[in-house]
Amino acid sequence: MDNLIYTLFVCTVAPLILMLLLLQKRSKLIVSYMIIGIFVSLFVSELNTILLGLFNDDMLYVTTAITPISEEIAKAFPVLIFAVLFSNDRDKLLTIAFAAGIGFAMFENMVILVQNIESVSIGWAVVRGFSTALMHGVCTSAVGYGMSFVRKKKKLFYCGTFALLAMSSIYHGIFNMLVQSEYKYFGFILPAVTYIPIVVQVFRNRLLNNKSAVTG
Repeated sequence: MDNLIYTLFVCTVAPLILMLLLLQKRSKLIVSYMIIGIFVSLFVSELNTILLGLFNDDMLYVTTAITPISEEIAKAFPVLIFAVLFSNDRDKLLTIAFAAGIGFAMFENMVILVQNIESVSIGWAVVRGFSTALMHGVCTSAVGYGMSFVRKKKKLFYCGTFALLAMSSIYHGIFNMLVQSEYKYFGFILPAVTYIPIVVQVFRNRLLNNKSAVTG
């Protein structure tokens, strides 16, 4: 199974890396962070296997209390590096963070697919694609968006970064808890309910920026 996962990883990442040569600056940045998200997903899949063994294969406990923390820290780390070393631009951070989260989710979905190929269905794919994957994107983009504020206030950097990681980990844990309970349908719609305000805010900012450019 490990060989199959690594084969899947190479087949997914190789075309994206080749595509980078043809992309312009902004598109290249977005695809680069999708690739980074896939790398992180591969790393976390190995880490989560170790963590599951350490906690006696208690899937419910690990997926609600342990892996949300490990996954959110791992996904956020490349975004934090970008914020510290390159830019605190809000739009860029939100975009690359969402790209990293979606890249992570795409590969995670593929790994789960090949591990459970006999039992998956179209319904499973819809839930994983429009709910779980969106949850990963929302969590990481929230950290990226928050970093645009925290990065400008040096006194808030450490406590603010911790708060953002804690927020995303708690959200992730709540989602995992809901989808494994009798209230799973509330869990399925939670990412969409959170995603809509993000989209509205992004379009609002772009409209304001376009108006400023025209009047300026």
